Amino acid sequence: MPTTILAIESSCDETAVAILRHDRGRVDVLASEISSQIDIHREFGGVVPELASRNHSLHLRPLIEIALEDAGVSISEIDAFGATAGPGLASSLLVGNTTAKSLAIATGKPFISVNHMEGHLLSPFLGQEELTSNLALIVSGGHTMLIHMKDFGDYTLLGSTRDDAAGEAYDKVGKMLGLPYPGGPEIEKQARNGSATAFKFPRSMMKDGLHFSFSGLKTAVLYQLGKLDPEHGAAPADAIPDLCASFQQAVIDVLVHKALLAAEQCGERLITLSGGVSCNLALRAAMQKACDESGRKLLIAAPALSTDNAAMIAFVALHSHLRGHCSSFHEDIDPNLQLVAAG
Repeated sequence: MPTTILAIESSCDETAVAILRHDRGRVDVLASEISSQIDIHREFGGVVPELASRNHSLHLRPLIEIALEDAGVSISEIDAFGATAGPGLASSLLVGNTTAKSLAIATGKPFISVNHMEGHLLSPFLGQEELTSNLALIVSGGHTMLIHMKDFGDYTLLGSTRDDAAGEAYDKVGKMLGLPYPGGPEIEKQARNGSATAFKFPRSMMKDGLHFSFSGLKTAVLYQLGKLDPEHGAAPADAIPDLCASFQQAVIDVLVHKALLAAEQCGERLITLSGGVSCNLALRAAMQKACDESGRKLLIAAPALSTDNAAMIAFVALHSHLRGHCSSFHEDIDPNLQLVAAG
């Protein structure tokens, strides 16, 4: 019997709705709609929570209607509703979470609360035949995590960031360099024309286990700007490509080294890569090269599933539903929701 899931993602500044169908072991994305707010927040240099929640409220209903139409299903054909419960911005989470609960109550169907990071964790497997054990590297704007995933719901956190996440460091360095928000894609674009060895930036905590720290790298870029322009500390236009390439390479070196080290320690031959920063082509290429050289397999979330989206939330909700799990309508959102305690 086919199972159809509708899920909502509204943890930050992307409003997203997706509908998935599971039939005889096959999972199809019937619809995946996203309304981006990047242009709205760009003029402020970052996400403004009040504007984000207001735009979620404005765009969510039309997105649900479009998703249902694209999927060719009615609301009564949905078997369960899922929504992100955290982590994220409280005001944003409430919009999507409350809407999904309301739909579930109105139709008499189950509601499933989903951890946003579990969505990223499982996203590389959307389109695969089954979930398999792996060493997962999740790299996003707010998180940098190494997780040993043995099975659905069986996760061990091996390492995480002690300060700035990789994506956060990208955005902050991008702002230092005078690049538009968000900084990650802009730095990657500039880095293509720069030299990764032009500036010697630190690779923090390379010999200190599986945790990450990128604040020192961010500070090193700031100090370098002071040397290049002692009076204003601004980035000379002709130095920006080299600064971006050198910064990006420092981040990639740390991420790849730690992922391979973690895979070796937990005995996994499969490494998965997900999260918004995993869209970075240089990171993908470096991780693929390292996996090839070490005889490991690499599975990367598709670009459309790497940034915030509802398909990954629906995928988690589907696996929960198939196992007979559902959430209480009284369960609240949690802006600081943890996926797993440190191992």
